[in-house]
Amino acid sequence: MVEIKNRYTGGVIYIHQGGSLSHANLRGADLSHANLSHANLFDTNLLGANLSDANLLGANLSGANLRGADLSHANLF
Repeated sequence: MVEIKNRYTGGVIYIHQGGSLSHANLRGADLSHANLSHANLFDTNLLGANLSDANLLGANLSGANLRGADLSHANLF
């Protein structure tokens, strides 16, 4: 199980039933304000996910489906 936490409060905002986010189906998930820094999101389905204001610093997004995902104000650097 993987817990995704709010980048500001540390509160759990999403629980993924699986050992890794690689190849996960997070389609349409509300991950706004999530701390996903250095997460392995290889081949993850993030179609239509809300990643606004998420911390994606150093995350592996290779092969990830980000079509329609909201990346407004996300930290990608």
